[in-house]
Amino acid sequence: MFPWFSFLTYAVITAVTPGPNNIMSMSNGSHKGFRGALPFTLGIWVGFTIVMILCTAFCGVLSALIPKIKLPMLILGALYMLYLAWETFRSSGVEEDHSRDGFLSGLLLQFINPKIYIYCIMSMEAYILPYYHTEPLPLLGFALLLAFIGFVFTLCWSAFGSVFRRLFSQHAKIVNTVMALLLVYLSLIHISEPTRHLRI
Repeated sequence: MFPWFSFLTYAVITAVTPGPNNIMSMSNGSHKGFRGALPFTLGIWVGFTIVMILCTAFCGVLSALIPKIKLPMLILGALYMLYLAWETFRSSGVEEDHSRDGFLSGLLLQFINPKIYIYCIMSMEAYILPYYHTEPLPLLGFALLLAFIGFVFTLCWSAFGSVFRRLFSQHAKIVNTVMALLLVYLSLIHISEPTRHLRI
């Protein structure tokens, strides 16, 4: 019998904890409102879904390849998060249409985030493949489920930023500085954090 409780517990805890997707979604929600942040959030969902499907399809290959490409991907991802931190820090409190807030930015962010690759591989190898190793449709369903769980919580973080939009706008510099520092922190743990504590 498939261990739904432990699988969903792992997926939800991993998805709800702070990470680049969630922090950027909250930041965009606080600057642009929930609707204004939707393109970025939808970009995350599409990119996340593509990565989950590819990762599921090539799970065996990727699990062998990840140790070789992990360091370059971690460095690239950390540099991108530092760029996001700088852009967030220097952002004003008014609504702006930065390209980093758009659909394409949210989508591309997923391809340089090795944590979601490892998140998928760990989910597949620890929970899913032992039960559905040769069944393509269930595997596709699980890939979509993992992406959807991540999307739900990025929406929640975006909504949180939107709810406190007025408060955040009154203290824009402080909020932007905190967001930037969180992204710097995430870029550091992005490289040093053990894979068992991965965050999306």
